[in-house]
Amino acid sequence: MTRKILIVEDDAATAAYVAKGLGEAGFAVETCSDGRDGLFLGSEGIFDLIIVDRMLPGLDGLSMLGALRAANIRTPALVLSALGTVDDRVKGLRAGADDYLTKPFSFAELLARVEAMLRRADGSASDSQVTRLTVGDLEIDLLARSVSRQGRAIALGAREFNLLEFLARHAGQVVTRTMMLEKIWNYHFDPGSNVVDVHIGRLRRKLEEGFAAPILHTVRGAGYRLSLDG
Repeated sequence: MTRKILIVEDDAATAAYVAKGLGEAGFAVETCSDGRDGLFLGSEGIFDLIIVDRMLPGLDGLSMLGALRAANIRTPALVLSALGTVDDRVKGLRAGADDYLTKPFSFAELLARVEAMLRRADGSASDSQVTRLTVGDLEIDLLARSVSRQGRAIALGAREFNLLEFLARHAGQVVTRTMMLEKIWNYHFDPGSNVVDVHIGRLRRKLEEGFAAPILHTVRGAGYRLSLDG
């Protein structure tokens, strides 16, 4: 789906330059040159990202962002400004900007920042929307931090729950020991212990004891996979 970007910029040359580059990169772009128009359009909630100049007629960029945030509009926003001191950047971020780019800028950097902001927004939306994971007959309630299989509650410790959640988010895929060490134990190296295997063993017993079908599988030489299909 094409992502929509609003550019609020009163310098016609800059607006055209940015709009042309973003359009060539595959985005749908709309522009306006007045802060009040930007506030009106931004309030519609139809844009995936807003790029706003700091100095605008009608309503300056920071006031525009402040009004959007006060109205609970959380669209990611990138401020463009010739004002580039630390204090200027801090004011921009505190006003509600998610990023701040000083003029003059390269389009390559602007595009990279836009893409990074959209990735963060996608990740936040995904994390906030998912409250329950299901793998076969296994259900994980992320809010209550509870687990059940075929309706039967399974008590897990905090580390076991985190490990199961990670496996469930990659259900059907092979999850390596290195991935689990980095995500669950925050090890960026192999400590040479069998900590992963020990916890997997405990988790497997709790998930499978009393049930006919296995759900946590060892993939020899690779890692583990959470799946009811084997």
